[in-house]
Amino acid sequence: MAAPPNASARAHRARWLDELKRFVRFPSVSAQSAHAKDVRACAAWLAEQLKQIGMAGVQVIATPRHPLVYAEWNRAPGRPTVLVYGHYDVQPPDPLQEWTTPPFEPTVRGPHLYGRGACDDKGQLFAHVKALESCLKTTGRLPVNVKCLFEGEEEIGSPNLKPFLERHARALAADAAVMSDTRMLGPDRPALTYSLRGGLSLEIEVTGPRQDLHSGTFGGAIHNPAQALCEIVAGLHDARGRIAVPGFYDRVRLPRAVERAAMKKAGPPDAKILADAGAEHGWGEPGWSLYERTTVRPSLALTGLTGGYQGEGSKAVIPARASAKLNIRLVPEQDPREIDLLVRRHVARITPPSVRSRVTTHLRAKPAVLDRRHPVMQAAARAYRRGFGVAPVFLRSGGSIPVVNLFQDVLGIPTALMGFALPDSHIHAPNERFHLPTFERGIATCRAFLEACTNLPTGRRARAQTTAVAMDAHP
Repeated sequence: MAAPPNASARAHRARWLDELKRFVRFPSVSAQSAHAKDVRACAAWLAEQLKQIGMAGVQVIATPRHPLVYAEWNRAPGRPTVLVYGHYDVQPPDPLQEWTTPPFEPTVRGPHLYGRGACDDKGQLFAHVKALESCLKTTGRLPVNVKCLFEGEEEIGSPNLKPFLERHARALAADAAVMSDTRMLGPDRPALTYSLRGGLSLEIEVTGPRQDLHSGTFGGAIHNPAQALCEIVAGLHDARGRIAVPGFYDRVRLPRAVERAAMKKAGPPDAKILADAGAEHGWGEPGWSLYERTTVRPSLALTGLTGGYQGEGSKAVIPARASAKLNIRLVPEQDPREIDLLVRRHVARITPPSVRSRVTTHLRAKPAVLDRRHPVMQAAARAYRRGFGVAPVFLRSGGSIPVVNLFQDVLGIPTALMGFALPDSHIHAPNERFHLPTFERGIATCRAFLEACTNLPTGRRARAQTTAVAMDAHP
């Protein structure tokens, strides 16, 4: 039985929680220009935290939109260099009325800290900051060289990150990267993510008459843009749940039987996914489990629908315009630009001649597959065993993290995805929360990861081992 924590340990935990609350309190919503000052203030606060723990070269770096935060510790000559990445920007908190407590007033209830960004990604990012502090305060040094790069635009697709990486590739040179922005299977079931779907965010706008019309005077005579939009959206799937865009599946590769068997063994069953979603019934492409539908199969989701009167009560109006937001997830071999063009052509083809449609692209991200055999992935697996007492499982994720491909393509380094979110963390939803016992174990795991990285290959040897793997690769 473990000894109870001493007074010093309890004091550290109380301070770390208080600092995390202050971090979450910033409404650093990158998508909304009204919060630009809050994003900058959050970056400045995070930079000050890095200075206080002993990191050097701390900078808040301006970009055309939101700043980056950089820090480094390069006092381990001959040792590998690890790039720690995270993002401090957050999703919009809407709908506000569904939050039990205000989204930017972090609140502890039971074992969780509630607040927008508590888990995605401030709590997970902060686990790395506290691990760095733990090393520096107890031993005065880090086991490897470390560079920190914390972004304020991840939730809007990282539009300014690639140019920054390309301009400063030499200064950012490292042997591997690590980020914590993914999920575990449960509090005692750590997981390493090795595959991410790509992303494509589009908006369809349908317009009709020059202005809103009286529905009594013109109803039945003028095609309602909101109705036409619904007809277009309905034409994006067939009756069986498959995406109906011609050519959409042409590059989708089928996983081999051994891959599907491994996923069935390691991944969550349908019942668990439904429970986490708070849903009674699954939906989607037949012939695949829910886990497979969200990882090795592409998807197309309607994420927003606007048109007509949205206020209290009713209004007899035919709206002049309506719009829908789509989020498309792509699997390896699918090119976001190619799929973008296919969707545009399909929307144009099924748009009724009585209205006009326009498609706007907001985000493109490539899929990613990581080599589970790479030394940095094995270092992460050892760290989980130390932090959680059990070996992690290897999981595919349905999410998209564009920076993984950027680090591979621009810096030539692999990324270990060491997530500490739980399936019921309500990421991107009201009442987002971070499991505090997992936060503490995450700090220990992040410190163990740095120690496990001392034997990583460096320089050219590291780049030689950073190779792409096929969809059906196995450890």
